[in-house]
Amino acid sequence: MSSNVPLPKPRQRKVKTKSEATSSAAQQAVRSKQRLAAIKREQAKLEEKLKSTTAVEAVLEGKTAVVDLGDLEKATPTVKEHVTDREVIFAPNPGPQTEFLAASEREVLYGGAAGGGKSYAMIVDPLRYCHIPDHTAILFRRTNDQLREIINKSKGLYPKAFPGAKWSEQKSTWTFPSGATIWYTYLDRDDDVLRYQGQAFNWIGFDELTNWPTPYPWDYMRSRLRTTNPELPLCMRATTNPGGPGASWVRKMFIEVGEWGLPFDATDIETGEVLTYPRFLQNGQENPRWGEPLFQRRFIPAKLSDNPYYANGEYYTNLLSLPEAQRRQLLEGDWDVCEGAAFSEFNRNIHVCEPFEIPHNWTKFRAADWGYTKPACCLWFAVDYDDNVYVYRELYINKKNAEEFADMVLDLEANDEQIRYGVLDASAWQNKGDVGPTIAETMIRRGCMWRPSDRRPNSRQNGKLEVHRRLKPFVDEETGLLTARVKIFSTCRNLIRTLPILPMDKNNVEDVDTKADDHAYDAFRYGLSSRPMAGTFNYDNRNPMRQNTYVAVDSSFGY
Repeated sequence: MSSNVPLPKPRQRKVKTKSEATSSAAQQAVRSKQRLAAIKREQAKLEEKLKSTTAVEAVLEGKTAVVDLGDLEKATPTVKEHVTDREVIFAPNPGPQTEFLAASEREVLYGGAAGGGKSYAMIVDPLRYCHIPDHTAILFRRTNDQLREIINKSKGLYPKAFPGAKWSEQKSTWTFPSGATIWYTYLDRDDDVLRYQGQAFNWIGFDELTNWPTPYPWDYMRSRLRTTNPELPLCMRATTNPGGPGASWVRKMFIEVGEWGLPFDATDIETGEVLTYPRFLQNGQENPRWGEPLFQRRFIPAKLSDNPYYANGEYYTNLLSLPEAQRRQLLEGDWDVCEGAAFSEFNRNIHVCEPFEIPHNWTKFRAADWGYTKPACCLWFAVDYDDNVYVYRELYINKKNAEEFADMVLDLEANDEQIRYGVLDASAWQNKGDVGPTIAETMIRRGCMWRPSDRRPNSRQNGKLEVHRRLKPFVDEETGLLTARVKIFSTCRNLIRTLPILPMDKNNVEDVDTKADDHAYDAFRYGLSSRPMAGTFNYDNRNPMRQNTYVAVDSSFGY
């Protein structure tokens, strides 16, 4: 029996061209990547939901009394019902306080205006891990009297959050039902940190960080930061208001590095370089993480308006009544002012300008403060025909000998730059031994020419007065805007950083505190005190006869 149904024709296989095949493969690769990304997103959502639910369920099981509000929102209705029926011990204010308690970076500073809720955030933060037996935290204040204040706050909070938590006055330690501990202690001197040799903490806090004049306590305690428990992250936390004896190093570590509120790679506060893993491990093998950043930091700014309890009340009125410097610090969280600052007239809007090309016929000179262990600073100045001085370049570095420093100075001037003279700290001419050249002589032998800074009686006081004169704002008759006789290029970061927060000497108001970061200021003072003159001679960079000229502007200055 035959069928009249026609048989289907064999399908003709289309042979793709090379370009078509390549395009198809690329499309498939894109689709595969998209599918993989979607799977990863879904997986992340599920993991986050599981994490949130686990966190809230831990509360119900009595393992912890700290839970993030975001976790609560993601929890099941049953869990929400049980948790919300419980007494809320502490609820962070939305904004910076919540961001601080949720921060995952290794080192975090929560700082700025007074009354923003920093102290409460600090004593609450280590509670997040008190359900874990291995959790060991320590919180520092500078003095014992300051410590007493936060201990009293903790006594009103900790037993409510963790019933059964016990305070030991003798050991100055909280012990929680899980076995976790939080130490409360003070560090008056740098050497006090040596008491903690051999100790290990997974959480370390410093309340009012700028109260410590040097970064030594912070850096040393970083060496005590360790744990073998993978559930415990390593945390260093700090709070502070602007100002204080340690404002300079805190600014370098947290304030002037990254964008406020966002994480950034940790840097060396002296060099500004990102801290990275070394090339080789201690056993000599190549480090697979070579060149990666060691860890991240974050600065979270605080404002009074962040705290609804103080934002518009009597406390706000009290802050408004303070003197200008204190008001800018404590109400506005301004890091450019310092109580007891030697140069309170400094204002970024007036004294800082963007770089521009210096006209070739302006007088140029340089001034330097020498140091090896402490930073050495060299500043370059230019004087226009209206007697305005511009600081247009900065070299700020340490652990360089005299030859290296001189070479770095000359390298920066290598592009046929006409430097009329250089002023160097007079102490660089002092003999350091029975034989051999002085620091200054060593530099001069390298071709880096200098004359000594003013070393007459009262030279420091007179130099400070000249700085005040140049910084004093006045109204420009043509523009009607405030200006000053000295401007600083925005690229001179260390001068801009240190000058506004340099404190006065408590024993001599006519001088600055020499224990502070005054290296850029000293170079600044030497330069302005050298009696620079506008338009002392007219020269052309293209004239070879003018190259390598070294002429003092005022040879009668008294040297």
